[in-house]
Amino acid sequence: MRRDKRKGRKRVCSFCVDRIPEVDYKDVGRLRKYVTERGKILPRRITGNCARHQRQLTVAIKRARHVALLPFTSE
Repeated sequence: MRRDKRKGRKRVCSFCVDRIPEVDYKDVGRLRKYVTERGKILPRRITGNCARHQRQLTVAIKRARHVALLPFTSE
């Protein structure tokens, strides 16, 4: 199947939909949705976030890892 034949719905930014101006590192439940089982941060093309919120999300996940709210990896 060729790439140009696949038509998918454009994913919308969940932070914009919920009208969240800033991504908070203490909101661990929301941040867990954007991290894989292996601990990797999901890219924007998969999550559907806008560029602004994806940058804030990355910083928030890294901060949450640093203060031990999220794990760096999983065993």
